[in-house]
Amino acid sequence: MTSETETKIHESGISTAELISHFREKCKVCGHHRIMHNDLGACEGVMNKPCTSGCDSFDPE
Repeated sequence: MTSETETKIHESGISTAELISHFREKCKVCGHHRIMHNDLGACEGVMNKPCTSGCDSFDPE
C-alpha cells in the first residue's frame, strides 16, 4: 500500500477492522466478496478465473 493511501485511510477515521468487514461482504448475485469486484461493481472472479455468474453490479447480501 502506498503511503498516500495509508494517509487517506488514517485521515478518514475508518478502522482497519471496518475496512476488512466492508471488503469481506459478499454479493447476493455471485457470492464473491466485495474486494473481488472492480470499481464499477463488476465481479472479476478469483484466482485469475473470470466470474461466470454475469454479475455486473455488486449487490450486498
